[in-house]
Amino acid sequence: MPDISASQRSSPRGASLVARILELIASGQATSRTELAELLGAAPSTISLTVSQLVDRGLVTEQGTRSSTGGRPRKVLRLGGTAEFALAADLGGRHAHIGVVLPGGGLSDVSTIPFAIEDGPEAALPLLAEALEGLAARRAAERPSAVGLSLPGPVDVEKGTVTLPSRMPGWNRFPVRAWLEERFGVPAAVDNDANCMAFGEHTVRPVEHRQSIMVKVGSAIGVGIIADGRLYRGATGAAGDITHVRVDAAGDRPCSCGNTGCLETIASGAALVRILRERGAQVGSLEDVVQLVSDGDPEATRAVRQAGKYLGQVLSANVNFFNPDAVYLGGILSTLEPLVAAVRSQLYEGCHPLATEQLTIERASLGADAGLVGVGQFALQRTLARALDTVA
Repeated sequence: MPDISASQRSSPRGASLVARILELIASGQATSRTELAELLGAAPSTISLTVSQLVDRGLVTEQGTRSSTGGRPRKVLRLGGTAEFALAADLGGRHAHIGVVLPGGGLSDVSTIPFAIEDGPEAALPLLAEALEGLAARRAAERPSAVGLSLPGPVDVEKGTVTLPSRMPGWNRFPVRAWLEERFGVPAAVDNDANCMAFGEHTVRPVEHRQSIMVKVGSAIGVGIIADGRLYRGATGAAGDITHVRVDAAGDRPCSCGNTGCLETIASGAALVRILRERGAQVGSLEDVVQLVSDGDPEATRAVRQAGKYLGQVLSANVNFFNPDAVYLGGILSTLEPLVAAVRSQLYEGCHPLATEQLTIERASLGADAGLVGVGQFALQRTLARALDTVA
């Protein structure tokens, strides 16, 4: 049997190739050896040899055939084991979106449950775990391969902890990933919610879209970046943190980060709740803001449109610099057309024509499920990485 350890893992380039092949198959972006060769720019013979080794090790299977544009039908590549699935949860301030994620991004048993993030991890995580275990119990004898958790705050992916979150009391430095792995006995992945949304949406978009910006606009503002088909985290995992970019319109208004004049203070969902209350509106939550706009309330609509303008101004600088294929909008505020229209208008006004000539600007096609799909794929990839580590 070919030995991956000897022929591939002996060099950084070989190990990276194996990881990228598994990542592309797990996310559903590649389902054949030909597609892998095209996406990775590698020789077909190299891809074929590596895939054969993965098949021999049981990490990948070839199931059935799919018609091609010419020549013989192609065998369809899937992760090894037909029962592979991850339990996933996308946490918000008061609710958690949970479900089962399959290799390739398929979803099942999706629901939204109450979740009090302000109660802290010791109280909140056991209740979430019970709900996830209930999902697993529905699948009879099948056992989850991994668990994934999308978190609304900065995440140290290497350590599996939340770092200095502004709206998650008690979560700072808590070992979330280790807690999940001990509870479920399988590999776990934790990541920032905008990163999860960016990767989840990327898996269902055209393969030509290899550079994109995902903006999650909810109580806070988060951004995930896809560069050359992969999630870009930056040197310390803080890439995409536009919420604390200072803008003139915010003046000296204090922000949760300790500075003043941040975008978050005038364009986030939390800011909109505050602004409308100051103007006399009866709003108690972001959902109330959404309802007012949906009902055509002029004051709420004006505030949301203004928030979209400020967000678009900051995004313009990023689009001019990064030149992405697409800007996707997610989060509860992305459901409001006044905000989407304002962002789109500002991008066309503030960016160079070359940057917007072919730029896609639209809502995330996966909607509220984008984060689930993304963190589920991260979790399954962690399982694959663990499996590779055990190959002799």
